[in-house]
Amino acid sequence: MSYFRATDPFPLESAEHTKLHEFYARLAVGRLATTRCATCRRLAWPPRAFCGECGSDRFDWVDLSGEGKIHAFTIQEVGLPAGFVGPRVFAIVKIDGLRVFSVLVDAEPAKVAIGQTVRLSPLRVADDPNGNARWLPAFRLA
Repeated sequence: MSYFRATDPFPLESAEHTKLHEFYARLAVGRLATTRCATCRRLAWPPRAFCGECGSDRFDWVDLSGEGKIHAFTIQEVGLPAGFVGPRVFAIVKIDGLRVFSVLVDAEPAKVAIGQTVRLSPLRVADDPNGNARWLPAFRLA
């Protein structure tokens, strides 16, 4: 069976498809992680397989706190991908000095404000073609 990527907007998370599989493995158990360059020690978001600062491909995994503040947000009511119910609140969450673009789950748009505290709440999305669970980072209002 062939797998046609264009119909599936979610990443393939297994070790056979990405060097960053550790990110998804940690996310599946409720931990938000990213990479830190083993050479220059720069913290990156999103996680990277090489350092944008020094070019090294040696990196360590670092868990982030899982709690942050809304830096900015927007509400999308139309044009959502198949399977997503609107309205959706998308936010830039400031967490451990990084800015993470994510969705806010179970958030009433009228009650969302800049500066509010949010907590990690990984979102399970469509399983991969082999039936393995897949996750995306998401947050909930604290």
